[in-house]
Amino acid sequence: MILCPPSTEHPRGNQCQRLQGQVVKMTSSDQERPQFLFVKALASRGRLEAVTQQMGYHPQYLDSFLKMQHYLLHMDGPLPFACRHYIAIMAAARHQCWYLVNLHMLQFLRVGGDPQWLRGLDFIPPKLRNLNEINKILAHRPWLISKEHIEKLLKISEQSWSLAELVHAVVLVAHYHALASFVFGCGCEQEWLDGRSILKSTLPGNQCFCESASGNNCNLELLRINRKRSLDSCVELESLRERIQRIHLETEGREETRPPPQDREEDFDGEIVRATDLSCYVQDPDFGYQDFARRDEEQTQIFRVQDYSWEDHGFSLVNRLYSDVGYLLDEKFRTVDGLQSNAMAKRQGCESSVFKRGIWNYIHCMFGIRYDDYDYAEVNHFLERMLKVYIKTVTCYPEKTNPETFSRFWKQFKHSEKVHVNLLILEARMQAELLYALQAITQYMIS
Repeated sequence: MILCPPSTEHPRGNQCQRLQGQVVKMTSSDQERPQFLFVKALASRGRLEAVTQQMGYHPQYLDSFLKMQHYLLHMDGPLPFACRHYIAIMAAARHQCWYLVNLHMLQFLRVGGDPQWLRGLDFIPPKLRNLNEINKILAHRPWLISKEHIEKLLKISEQSWSLAELVHAVVLVAHYHALASFVFGCGCEQEWLDGRSILKSTLPGNQCFCESASGNNCNLELLRINRKRSLDSCVELESLRERIQRIHLETEGREETRPPPQDREEDFDGEIVRATDLSCYVQDPDFGYQDFARRDEEQTQIFRVQDYSWEDHGFSLVNRLYSDVGYLLDEKFRTVDGLQSNAMAKRQGCESSVFKRGIWNYIHCMFGIRYDDYDYAEVNHFLERMLKVYIKTVTCYPEKTNPETFSRFWKQFKHSEKVHVNLLILEARMQAELLYALQAITQYMIS
């Protein structure tokens, strides 16, 4: 389902790890990993993001997630750093995800992005604006993407994309669409909007997050560094806020009408530069998810994994055009597939692998992706109706998720089990978008 070729070797010399149905058991060192990863996040950013905290219930996954996201945003790649963060803003805005939009507004400015771009899509270069169509389609109806969309972006002109740039952009778009589902599904969005503290008093493992830094005692030097970074961050944010306000005052003074004060808010809270209107980052806002069964069957056929799969086609294409990211994506897919879900599966009277595959294939089915070797009657048999409603809402229109949805769904679940379900949603949705986009790129390349 989510495996890469057996002969694949990692560029650093180690063969890709394969989790072929084996149960991953947590050792004592594994149990310390959440605290270690939290310390690293705090040391580098001065705070612990809500997403990182939620994923910390599954440290093996958090590790692979942070590596892949760091590579996408901060390592060498085809796209400029500012463009990467702006693409994240565009992708998150399709689902009205304030949490991610504001997070990447800050990062965009920190890497030297033009504050004018934050005024909306009308103020960005045409080349970047042309990506909006693919962003819209992948967010809501990925089965509509075609080689013509790819050709339009790659045609020779001053605003043309290279194949490498486009693959980088597609991975970013799919990543942040899927991450928006996770943010809404776990309640991170509502916590951010309510202004509640992102760092809770109790972290996974019921330990002080500093313990792993120096035995059983908090590392005072690390705490001192974090305090200093937080102060530096406040100074930097104040400077960024003033820059944005100055730009807006200069440009809006030349316009006939001025938006009311509540339409834009350049405030800061900890490490977040806030926006209060996301409509400027969204074109065609009425375009949303539509059941695949209601599609035009003459134009769109069922996507059969036997004809185009991640392991046989997508993996190699991504790695060829955007070095190493294929390995990182594959590791993330494998890790979520290897997470334990024995308690959840037992409640449904099935094996862990059957339960996880049911969720994965149900999500892919909603996007028109089918597996010929799977009996889809298992979905209705092993997944309760309320769970399916939850999965479809978080996957297809996460912005409609109610604040109480996460706490109410399957009350017999532990918090970590609910997070596990949302991780499966995140990865299955991301792979679905990638399959459609990469297939369209492949069709363009061979046409």
